[in-house]
Amino acid sequence: MIGYFEDIEEGFELPLGSHTFLAEEMIAFAKEFDPQVFHLSDGGAQGTHFGRLCASGWHTASMYMSKLVQTFQEYDETFQREGKAVAKRGPSPGFEDLRWIRPVFAGDTITYKSVVSGKTESRSRPEWGIIHAENHGTNQNGEPVFFFKSNVFLERRPAPHIAT
Repeated sequence: MIGYFEDIEEGFELPLGSHTFLAEEMIAFAKEFDPQVFHLSDGGAQGTHFGRLCASGWHTASMYMSKLVQTFQEYDETFQREGKAVAKRGPSPGFEDLRWIRPVFAGDTITYKSVVSGKTESRSRPEWGIIHAENHGTNQNGEPVFFFKSNVFLERRPAPHIAT
């Protein structure tokens, strides 16, 4: 379960769900954000090293982020229904090692997950900790297609108030 910084353990795996990439949405995304020939049509892609229509890597990444946000919203709603406090998530101080490992073709279903790889207590902001994660996208054949390492600030559990 997602909670405060103190509640998260290294190795915690957060499943984010899956998305099937359809040709129409891949083309629409490419037209707006990444208009390269291998993202715009099957025919155009045939003359490239991909050989057929494939999704923009940024489309693959945006679907990861969409699934992450949706998962956090679902956890937050569950916590609120149960009367539990919802920890604040802060900004990301950056990511690294972004890799598009293999192309995502029309009809591929990509399953995303995030795995906590470490934690750092913030020295400059003691009310926050930093969660480090490795983020994965795997196709329906179990082959990795997407990977990056991320960092995000997560609220620490508030200190209990002591009555005087």
